[in-house]
Amino acid sequence: MGGAVIGAEAFLRGSPLEGKPAVRGFSDDDRALLDEVGETIIPTTATPGAKATGIGAFMITMVNDCYDQPHHAAFQAGLLEINRAAMRQFGTSFPAAAPEERTELLNALDAEQRAQHEQKTPEEPEHYFRLMKQLAVLGYFTSEIGASQALRYVETPGAYKSEPYQKGDRAWYVPAGTPGSYGDVAEGGKKPI
Repeated sequence: MGGAVIGAEAFLRGSPLEGKPAVRGFSDDDRALLDEVGETIIPTTATPGAKATGIGAFMITMVNDCYDQPHHAAFQAGLLEINRAAMRQFGTSFPAAAPEERTELLNALDAEQRAQHEQKTPEEPEHYFRLMKQLAVLGYFTSEIGASQALRYVETPGAYKSEPYQKGDRAWYVPAGTPGSYGDVAEGGKKPI
């Protein structure tokens, strides 16, 4: 699944990233902000949300270990921008904003990142919210909580087992490398923003 995120070339090649930034320490406030962003993308419902998986710590690890300099810088600048946007729009920081306000802000950022993605050149880094959203989804659905509580999980190493699926059932989590694994979240899974 690592090949699905920014930095895929390094994952697939297995060599260190050229131009890797010196790791700037993320603060506890940064981690807490990322937990809240993740929780807004994948909220707690009948199953735990992204915050329960420690999504902020996961995002920080991925950014520090896997992103090249332009994406690393875009991600860090995005942390500041999310709080600035919340202050401009709601008069409070993102973590202090009401859940509806957070969703409204992230939906606007999602529309912004989609438009930027359509216009960007291959050399330009992705929009910071695209990076955050990708990491939130990747981290959540590969966590124990996401794989076993949001998805249905039956480990079948080395064998293919057909399981019935009825409309409305939770999607299946199949570990990478297992026959039948597509990295797909079907309609029964949680729907992120």
